[in-house]
Amino acid sequence: MPISLNYLLIFSIGTILGLIVVGAIILFFIRDVTQKEHAILRNYPIIGRLRYFFEMQGKYFRQYFFTGDRDELPFNRATRGWVYKNAKNKGGIVGFGSTYDLREPGAFIFVNAAFPILEEDQLPTPKLSIGEGYCSHPFQAQSIINISGMSYGAISAPAVRALSLGAARAGCWLNTGEGGLSPYHLEGECDRIMQIGTAKYGIRDEHGNFSATRAKEIAQFVKAFEIKLSQGAKPGKGGVLPASKVHAEIAAIRSIPPYKDSISPNRHHDIGNIEQLLDQIAFIRDLTGRPVGIKVAIGGWRFINELCDTILRRGLTCAPDFITIDGGEGGTGAAPQTLMDHASLPIAEALPRVVDALIEADLKQRIRVVAAGKLVTAAQGAWALSAGADFVNSARGFMFALGCIQAMRCHLNTCPTGVTTHNPRLQRGLVVEEKYLRVANYATNLNREIDMIAHSCGLRHARELRREHLRIVETAGKSIALNILYPYPDKQ
Repeated sequence: MPISLNYLLIFSIGTILGLIVVGAIILFFIRDVTQKEHAILRNYPIIGRLRYFFEMQGKYFRQYFFTGDRDELPFNRATRGWVYKNAKNKGGIVGFGSTYDLREPGAFIFVNAAFPILEEDQLPTPKLSIGEGYCSHPFQAQSIINISGMSYGAISAPAVRALSLGAARAGCWLNTGEGGLSPYHLEGECDRIMQIGTAKYGIRDEHGNFSATRAKEIAQFVKAFEIKLSQGAKPGKGGVLPASKVHAEIAAIRSIPPYKDSISPNRHHDIGNIEQLLDQIAFIRDLTGRPVGIKVAIGGWRFINELCDTILRRGLTCAPDFITIDGGEGGTGAAPQTLMDHASLPIAEALPRVVDALIEADLKQRIRVVAAGKLVTAAQGAWALSAGADFVNSARGFMFALGCIQAMRCHLNTCPTGVTTHNPRLQRGLVVEEKYLRVANYATNLNREIDMIAHSCGLRHARELRREHLRIVETAGKSIALNILYPYPDKQ
């Protein structure tokens, strides 16, 4: 008798669940055939929903099952795998040959020496001073590879903590991004660069204007300031942090209302031309005693040429101490696809042209050059040094080191690895005590492999790399030396 009751109970529950499912299907059917927005659903109710599901999930299926190791954008599987291995300290050793296509236009070929440098003749890569002779607290930068600007808000608290601790261990700097200096940036005793965005988050007064008092307070905790004019992902457009990510702590750091969209102006209200830019640089440097640089995406040569001409007219004391050139490939933050796809020059063209302008004006020794824009591998870092950069900034490389899987949900607050979300459940996957070591490993191994390329070229250290040490593939079977493609100006 009890068995019959159990069967009856199971049958009843199954019947109820079945009726619920059938009822849901009927409701969806009616909704689909009566709605007017989607033709597919109107003509093919219920089944048509599969089309939208596969459209949303397609990029994830392609990533793992269909695309080749070198096919995917923005970063292919081979590149991501290289970063993951170096972050885990498992080395970049492969066997049986490379999948890197040396026939592809734009491919790098370093000019190896017949007699490379012996280990006993190799030298440590020298530090470079930023702002020496022009401010009271110049910055001695140790690492070629450094962490580019990623705001607390755009990325999570555990991510910032891991980056800060990892940067301290590796000896590289950490750029705060435009969201301001948070307690999590201070957790590691690393070198920090405070970015001043167009909204002046974290360094503004109650009216949203630049605060000299706040700048002097922050100067105690940072090595330099960076005025952000534009970034490669969205030149001419300010940053956007959706209201869902602007919780109380982030709002307090940025001095804005909580749970409202954080929208930066598309440019600084008090910097409308080069004269005003140089005035602001000199003012902040005198105020804080720290080096002051700029970050800019390059759209053409007019800006850099006018900048150099104005500096020469006004004097070296008004010059920025460094310029961060962000290529159009940039893209950690949310941005309109039109700007991300089509605005600003790629770093491969922008960097050598900016360096040439500085050489022609005899300003290259005065102004340090930082290259940024999808530079995540040792070969890309060595290319940047060959082209004339002094340092390399990477954002997405360090995101991969933190565990990013390129889910491309950075703007949705649903990052599955906890890097760009403020959902505590998802942040749980990012264990700071583990990930900060991967951040440090990635930076250390990247510097080491750039040096390895330099040694292969017969050089004592990476800062000796020049354009003649690199060839760029133009067509299959033909390459050209970088110093022929971009000849050095007469003044060197």
